[in-house]
This record gives sequence, C-alpha cells and structure tokens, in this order.
Amino acid sequence: MTNAEKTSVLITGANKGLGLETARRLGAEGWKVFLGSRDEARGRAAADKLAAAGADVVMVPLDVTSDASVAAAVRLVREHTDRLDVLVNNAGAAGNVTPPAQATAEEVHAVYDTNVYGPIRVTNAFLPLLQAADNPRVVMVSSGGGSFAVMADPTQQVTKMHELAYSSSKAALNMITVRYAQALPHVKVNALTPGEVVNHKFTATDMNHHTGQLTVTEGSDPIIELATLGEDGPSGIFIDRLGPIGW
Repeated sequence: MTNAEKTSVLITGANKGLGLETARRLGAEGWKVFLGSRDEARGRAAADKLAAAGADVVMVPLDVTSDASVAAAVRLVREHTDRLDVLVNNAGAAGNVTPPAQATAEEVHAVYDTNVYGPIRVTNAFLPLLQAADNPRVVMVSSGGGSFAVMADPTQQVTKMHELAYSSSKAALNMITVRYAQALPHVKVNALTPGEVVNHKFTATDMNHHTGQLTVTEGSDPIIELATLGEDGPSGIFIDRLGPIGW
C-alpha cells in the first residue's frame, strides 16, 4: 500500500494519553499517522515508539494556541500528502479548578485558547487538505462536562466540581461541532466524550491525575468510531463509547 492509498490522520496532543492511544490504534490498522505534539521531544519519543511497532508515523510539532505553529504544521503535512482524511482535535487544557466566583477572565481565556480557539485554528487551517479527501472526518474530543444534559443531572460527579473554564470551554466546543457540521455538509464533524455517561465513568488520564475508571483504550473507543465512519456515517452527533448522549 502506498502513502497515497493509505488513510491519513492528524491527531493533536498525541504524545500521550488518549491522543497517543488513538495514534497507536490507527497506526496498527495501517493508517498514516501525523502525530501532533506541542512538546517536540515528547512527540518524537512517542513517534519513535509507534514506528518501532511498525506504524507509519510522522511527528508534527504543533501548538494549537499558535497561528504560526499551525501554519508550519500544514506545510509539513503537505510535504507528505495532498489530502487529509481525518483530523482529531484532541489537544486539551484542564485549567485550574477555580470556583466561578473566583475565576478570572485571563484564566478562562487560557483554557479557551486550547479547547475552543485551538480546534478552530487547526480545523480551518487543514480544511483544504480535508476537502481534498473523499470522505473527510473531523473528530472533536469534548467532555461530558460540556453537556448541559449531564450538568443538569445532580447524580453526575462533575456537577460537584465547581469550576468554570473547562466545562464551559467544552460546551462551546460542542456548539462549534454542530455549526461546522451544518456549514460543511461534505465533511463529517462529530464530538465525543471519552467516558460512559450513563455509568458515571471517565477515562484515567494525566488531566484527571489518573482517577478515571476507564483505560485509555476504552476511552479512545468513541474516537476510533468517529474517525472510521463510512461515507454514509452521521455528522453533528455527540457520543460516548456506549452511544449517543445528550448535548
């Protein structure tokens, strides 16, 4: 199989956690993986590990908060391919667990720069490459914490965590997902949470100090599902690994 025939994917924040596991799983399926990483040393170490296991992987230095970094990432990817089949907007920032009454605009802005503006920067920059693919897909890694349905359920653990930046940024990302899906009918744009909403479970990652009940493999299941949608697949949906969830 030549590079031109391989399905290609760019994953942001892929040097660890869910991003790295997604890269590993898709690489094992024969995809060409562009492994985006803000930290170049960690990104190269991750890419080398995947390559040693047989994956076709290219490390892409990528800071989603920087227009210049995103533009450089596009140039690098274009050196390897004339299309991009899948974009996984995975890079995320947790921010501080600061109660709303104590949160500052600057603190919230810093989280939005990664979780909201980052996916916009990256999606728009890579849109020409995506639109050159036959079945382009954009996957937004969101959170149950960004769901109004989850937040309206007092039995959900996240409702007891009184913070502002992270949950509101993921709610914004969910709306961004819907708006892109509506505006780009030839691109499948979907969102997921790496958990099990009905079972009140989430994935153990560095972001939550590995307190989650699900493995990164389990948490990456909905990412893989949305990344591998066929041409007749849906757009503008929000899922976890068990199925559709409320916005």
